[in-house]
Amino acid sequence: MIESHSFERTEAGFGWIINHLPTILWQRRYYVVAVFAAFLLVSVVAAFSLPTLYRSTATLLIESQELPKDVAESPGTGMIEQRIAKIRERVLSRGDLIALIEQYELYSSERRHDPLSQIIEKMRKSTTVGALQGDIGQSSSSGQSNVIALNMSFDYPDPVKSQEVLQSFVASFLKMDSDVVEDQASLTVRFLSDQAQKLQAQIQSIEAEITALKASNGSALVGGGGMPSMLDTGTYSAQIVDLENQNRQLVLQSKRPGGRDDAIAQARGAVAAAEAIYSEQHPDVIAAKERLKALLQAAPAATDSADSSVQEQIRANNQAIVTLKGQRDAAIAKATAIAAGQARAPAILEQASQLEDRANALREQYKGVSTDLLKAQNSARMAGEQRAERLSLVEPANLPDHPNWPNRPLLIGAGAAAGLVLGLLLALVMEMLKRPLRSPVQIEGLGIPVMGIVPIFEHAPKRRWWQIFGKREAGLA
Repeated sequence: MIESHSFERTEAGFGWIINHLPTILWQRRYYVVAVFAAFLLVSVVAAFSLPTLYRSTATLLIESQELPKDVAESPGTGMIEQRIAKIRERVLSRGDLIALIEQYELYSSERRHDPLSQIIEKMRKSTTVGALQGDIGQSSSSGQSNVIALNMSFDYPDPVKSQEVLQSFVASFLKMDSDVVEDQASLTVRFLSDQAQKLQAQIQSIEAEITALKASNGSALVGGGGMPSMLDTGTYSAQIVDLENQNRQLVLQSKRPGGRDDAIAQARGAVAAAEAIYSEQHPDVIAAKERLKALLQAAPAATDSADSSVQEQIRANNQAIVTLKGQRDAAIAKATAIAAGQARAPAILEQASQLEDRANALREQYKGVSTDLLKAQNSARMAGEQRAERLSLVEPANLPDHPNWPNRPLLIGAGAAAGLVLGLLLALVMEMLKRPLRSPVQIEGLGIPVMGIVPIFEHAPKRRWWQIFGKREAGLA
């Protein structure tokens, strides 16, 4: 006869454990119950001893601008996530958090023994700002943000203070977002206005320079810088010589009788000869007619005034000679100036062309800046009227009516499940360590033939409390 509790042998296989699992668990139930009770007790104590936190939540909606983008660009800087991240850093800055801690008397117990920097870091960890992505409409592959809302929350042991602090955060978010958009729009308008004024001043300066260049070199630019025209001074010289000859004849006529009539006849002949060659506006024709007119006016005068008339005509001829010489010199000077200017014409034209190219380039820049300035002004107006891309409050900060942490049922359930699993594992480990013989197969595995199985009937004595975890093995024969 072989008793089951008298063998603790080693065998190769462990498949028998599955067949005897109910027996094993029943015999090792005290291990399972002890571990389960211990973990359950710890989880219950932890669930009711951890500090209670209430979470107040709020939702902010990201609204797009109301005008088309071809009319006005959004005054916001970059992606909405970047703008929100910047605002979050400003809202959760050290100075603002200290002001809120003092205003609402937060963390009064921690402030007695913990440093202020640690309390500020704890408050930051208690504040969350999460983005809510849209699943309909825009996709992330389009290069545009599909963030449609923000979820904000704040955890604190007092539900009322949790709501009040989150309301302050929400108000700061809305105000800073509006200020950022308006400041960016105003800055853009000022920058583009200054740029447009500078471009306009440069264009006006270049245009004035071109005008001055053309005004000071007008004669050189006439004809496009071609060859200067031929200067004809023979007409002036011929008229001067003719007038000098007339003066000599007048002097001779004044010395003999009948000389005045001969002079008139010669003057008429000169007029006729000039009209046959030149037009009525030709200087020779005009001069001949003036001489004839002067002689005719002097003809009815008395003989005693003949000398004075001759002298008057001589003086008139001398004045005409002086005038002709002046005109000849002026013509020569003008021709010389034109020739000198036309020699500089290519360089002047090249300079004027370069100035015009610069002016055209600046005009194109001014056109683009003017278009951007118009859009920026529309954006600034949208920002001022709260019609640009902005944050709006959808759900204000709520007053939590139940704690968010700890989740007592979940914590107790997790502790109970962990105790049960670890208790079962401990029971199996104890079974593997003690190795009781529970079947004839195990005995045959030792090389001992089994002649038969004799059951053992025994009355178990009453157990004492110190024998709860004692050995109790089944016997095999």
